[in-house]
Amino acid sequence: MYDTNFLISRLSAASEGRGDDPFAQLPGGRHVTFGDLFAGAERIANALVSSGVAPGDRVAVQVAKTIEAIELYLGTVMAGAVFLPLNPAYTTRELSYFLGDATPALVVCDPARQTEITEIAGAMPVLTLSADGQGSLRELADGQPGFEAVARGPNDLAAILYTSGTTGRSKGAMLSHNNLASNSIALRDYWHFTADDTLIHALPIFHTHGLFVATNVALLAGAQVVFLPGFDVDAILNAMPKSTAMMGVPTFYTRLLADDRLTVERAANMRLFISGSAPLLVDTHEAWEARTTHRILERYGMTETNMNTSNPYDGDRRAGTVGLPLPGVETRVMDGGEVAQGGIGVLHVRGDNVFQGYWQMPEKTAEELLPDGWFITGDLAQIDKDGYISIVGRQKDLIITGGFNVYPKEIEALIDDLPGVLESAVIGVAHPDFGEAVVAIVVPDGSGLDIEAIRVVLNGQLANFKRPKRMIMVDALIRNTMGKVQKKALREEYEDLFTG
Repeated sequence: MYDTNFLISRLSAASEGRGDDPFAQLPGGRHVTFGDLFAGAERIANALVSSGVAPGDRVAVQVAKTIEAIELYLGTVMAGAVFLPLNPAYTTRELSYFLGDATPALVVCDPARQTEITEIAGAMPVLTLSADGQGSLRELADGQPGFEAVARGPNDLAAILYTSGTTGRSKGAMLSHNNLASNSIALRDYWHFTADDTLIHALPIFHTHGLFVATNVALLAGAQVVFLPGFDVDAILNAMPKSTAMMGVPTFYTRLLADDRLTVERAANMRLFISGSAPLLVDTHEAWEARTTHRILERYGMTETNMNTSNPYDGDRRAGTVGLPLPGVETRVMDGGEVAQGGIGVLHVRGDNVFQGYWQMPEKTAEELLPDGWFITGDLAQIDKDGYISIVGRQKDLIITGGFNVYPKEIEALIDDLPGVLESAVIGVAHPDFGEAVVAIVVPDGSGLDIEAIRVVLNGQLANFKRPKRMIMVDALIRNTMGKVQKKALREEYEDLFTG
């Protein structure tokens, strides 16, 4: 039996004795200290308990990114409950599924959505928290005393994060106190975060990247954060001279590169730029290094596992790879059995970071989480002679045309390197003769793109079965909120290309 709260005790340890030190720099010049943050979380924990939330209950949260939302996350875990963040962009129909599946004891939402969410929440009480940190939750919390965190052990649930649901209905990944704590501690140490750091935090907090990587790592290190409501070029560039690190998605870096104010001098105080959640193009790596002298550190994770691999802090950060397994994480590449070095197969991972299973989906859990602890990621990968891992696509994105396997990443890499191309996505769509046909969706960079010139280059470098049977130019690829290309949506859009 544990007499402390496993996760909270670790997240708060670095701030002990530093209650008056600033944790978050907020827009408008306001600061929130470590003491403010944890005192606010305690008041919210009391408010949750007084609203009927018990240990193990789910607390569903669909609110804007504010420091009060971070206090709500910490307060939920303090109360022994399970934090369930939901994308503010989800519609009422989508929320109906999540609330019906997770059956939370309490829902916290924006005041503007209270009426519609109350209608679908049924008996679940609904509190509000607005973008300026006000609302009925804040009013209830303001009158509360401090709170002693409920004892929870390493295997107790701390959060449920729903996957993006690109293959059927979304699955709730159950994350324990130890899943979150162990991974964040590994990242803090691997990326050399200390109390001397100031992290630019422009990521959303309904997702593992912004909540469990950026926030947890900063708290564990006792670091400050420049806490931004979202991505803003001006705000990030203004923060850079007094910051030391930034975590972002590839879109952050491409948009910053488009601004002439990004210079060596502006980035001189920075020690680390991290990218994840979607693949970073080699061109972006090279352009960022040329402009700032910094080489972006790319890493790889999933909702079910948090972070699995990272390019090294000290060592060769290789563009096109997601680096090496993190300390405490094992990896293997499987295709029937374990594949030889350089071969392509499905990546499996094992470690304390791997989730506890899918909420109320025992059959799906059994399919993807093996009895010996290995999790089948569904990502196709290969490992080179130095142990660096490259993700070459999703298993579900594998194209089988005329009986041959085609890995989209190979073709995308060739196309992306050609003049006039900004980026590309290669998909398979139904074909009456080949079963599936290779189709390339290409985004031009505005300098003039010759599709036939691309075709000539590919014909000289690819076997016939790998060559796209159709190339389509578009203004932009379909992405989700974290910047991941949505190939399922692309396949649906072009599903009748050869059969209509």
